[in-house]
Amino acid sequence: MLWIKAFHIVFVTSWFAGLFYLPRILVNLAMVDSKSVAERERLLLMARKLYRFMGPLMILALGLGLWLWLGYGIGGGWMHAKLALVVLLLGYHPVCGAMIKRFERGENTRSHVWYRWFNEAPVLLLVAVVLLVVVKPF
Repeated sequence: MLWIKAFHIVFVTSWFAGLFYLPRILVNLAMVDSKSVAERERLLLMARKLYRFMGPLMILALGLGLWLWLGYGIGGGWMHAKLALVVLLLGYHPVCGAMIKRFERGENTRSHVWYRWFNEAPVLLLVAVVLLVVVKPF
């Protein structure tokens, strides 16, 4: 089970790297001048590639996490809270994909400041998940 736990941590960390960086690309997209077509296309390409790369990482992280959960039979209030936060992250991921599509269609209406705040959500969720897993407050 230690191998499973180690790979779970690796894939969660990798997925979070994408969750941290993809919204930052969206910040940059929101700041691109309308005349700068090449810069916009380059950022969109980066966003699409990163998003496609993040999907398998997410699936592997979830699969290994499920394996650990079933293997250890972990329960308690902290686990329910952690799983609720994971569900939020599972919602955040496709929302990022929808935002990329909105930029592709030229339909973005949000400012770079909004995306900067949106970029903070996975950081806060990661802190909460780590605290729940390590401290197990309830």
